[in-house]
Amino acid sequence: MLLVFDVGNTNMVLGIYKNNELIKYWRINTDKDKTSDEYGILINNLFQYENIDMKAIDDVIISSVVPNVMHSLENFCIKYCNKQPKVVGPGIKTGLNIKYDNPKQVGADRIVNAVAGIEKYGYPLIIVDFGTATTFCAISDKGEYLGGTIAPGIKISSEALFQRASKLPRVELAKPGSTVCKSTVSAMQAGIIYGYVGLVDKIIDMMKKELNYDDIKVIATGGLSTLIASETDSIDSVDRFLTLEGLKLIHDKNRE
Repeated sequence: MLLVFDVGNTNMVLGIYKNNELIKYWRINTDKDKTSDEYGILINNLFQYENIDMKAIDDVIISSVVPNVMHSLENFCIKYCNKQPKVVGPGIKTGLNIKYDNPKQVGADRIVNAVAGIEKYGYPLIIVDFGTATTFCAISDKGEYLGGTIAPGIKISSEALFQRASKLPRVELAKPGSTVCKSTVSAMQAGIIYGYVGLVDKIIDMMKKELNYDDIKVIATGGLSTLIASETDSIDSVDRFLTLEGLKLIHDKNRE
């Protein structure tokens, strides 16, 4: 079995692949202060609940945008899984032709998403990942990673509004169904959700014009992708497990 980690600034998603099938997945808080033993206890408890033996893990691959958590995670893999994990970054084969000015600056999650997107949907392609930050990545009609846009995530925007405006409360990210709202909470929800839909539509529209391809698919992934995709016509499909599938593909490309 293959254990995959997608480590984001807010959450990390881990999944188990068996015979090319994602059989289980979990979402937990990313905590840079946790030790390898604390991660070991937490993940072992998740495994035991699903009757999975940690010793049955054959390999581990990690994609991370949080350098401070890597020491603990790598030590966890060595101590509890008896495996040296593969880490997405310089030196690992992805098969992706990156046209960034400095390819080393491209986040591991964006690379992994691009690898999975090309494999599953072909190209040209735009991939939108709704995480702590929202990333928009463009894939050319030759399958090249061209670059993209990074925007503050919807949760960051919501939290900033609460923290910086003293009379405004923290609100749930939910659609109020109207923009002419009768309460402060619903008014904030409308501004956050529908305002963010406008951000997404505008960036995708500009990217399509700049790329100037006859037909380009737009795929969304990430924890809040379904919420936003349901309100916009710009997104063709939501793929919740795109990053995990990309990790599986990169692992396969780097088998000894």
